[in-house]
Amino acid sequence: MYRISELAEQVGLSRTALLYYEKQQLIKGHRLDNGYRVYSDKDLQRIRLIQQLQSGGLTLKECKACLEAKVDRQLLKNRLQELDREIAQKQQSRQLLTALLGEGDLKAWHENVDRVAPDAHLDWLIKQGFTEKEALRLKWLSKDMNEHDTYMADFMKVFETLERWAPGSKSETIKAISLLPEEPKKILEVGCGKGIATQLLAQNTAASITAVDNEESALTRLRDRFSSNNLSSRLTTVCASMTELPFDTASFDLIWAEGSAYIMGVNNALTQWKPLLVENGVLMLSDLVWLTDTPSEEAIKFWQQEYPDIQNVKTRLQHIKTAGYEVVDSFTLSDDAWRNYYEPLITRVDALIEQMPNSVALEDISKENNIYTNYLGQFGYQMFILRKRR
Repeated sequence: MYRISELAEQVGLSRTALLYYEKQQLIKGHRLDNGYRVYSDKDLQRIRLIQQLQSGGLTLKECKACLEAKVDRQLLKNRLQELDREIAQKQQSRQLLTALLGEGDLKAWHENVDRVAPDAHLDWLIKQGFTEKEALRLKWLSKDMNEHDTYMADFMKVFETLERWAPGSKSETIKAISLLPEEPKKILEVGCGKGIATQLLAQNTAASITAVDNEESALTRLRDRFSSNNLSSRLTTVCASMTELPFDTASFDLIWAEGSAYIMGVNNALTQWKPLLVENGVLMLSDLVWLTDTPSEEAIKFWQQEYPDIQNVKTRLQHIKTAGYEVVDSFTLSDDAWRNYYEPLITRVDALIEQMPNSVALEDISKENNIYTNYLGQFGYQMFILRKRR
């Protein structure tokens, strides 16, 4: 016979737990004449059997049912399914922790967080020690905080010799300029890159131009371009983030953003840039959109990872109107605009494959090239010329 303290020591449970077991009629103690409560070896073995059943994930109530009647196989199957789900969740948790420690791939995790909480994701990356520029590039390009530096070094190696960093054509930039409702006097270009559109704005307007990019090397290239064409007096370059533009309200009558608004989110751009425009000022931005209601599964899968906010034109127009703009005009970039970007890029990738056989950046760029080759026409860039209304 065992006193309750002795039984507790034998089975590794507290006195309170044993009293609860007794209350649930799982064991049955006897009180001696001296007032001590005692238990038999049968009680000891019964508790050990319960502990074995509990190790399979059964609750105390389910253990009691198994002790008092034939095992309920459906109950065990349900518990097994639940246990499998818990194991899968624990495995995911382990994979994330090892990845955060630099021992695994974080790409899928970053993609998922950016899909459900893009602004919080950006803030968190900055708190991890990344500059805003690095954090934005991590969100859109490397998607792995542990491999970001290597990824970006490879990415910049691919693009360093390329004139264009996004689809576009001179003729269609000029077309968009021709659709402006008034001649601009002060232009802000956001995400100017190496300045292809900047030069066309200078050549086709008499406006002063402030060009913003967060890549200083691109701005250096732009300044050199304007200097060689005797246009420097009309150009001001600013190395800054598009999310925190250092300008006063009502500073510009035209904001120009070809292929850049997606970086901060089109809806955010529509809202945050609007105060910088004068009354009835104009915003021209381009955005990647679906051109069909039935895109292929492969194209959907790719763009959901690379640009989760991709919309069809109708939906994006609704966003524009909700943000307080009137649509002056809109048109889709031609296939030539895409060829101007992708054909040199494909050639560049082919030239670097042997030098960079294990480059994740090169692999990602190759995947995008394949999507362009196989599915262009299902998606495209839409140029939106918008007038600020309220």
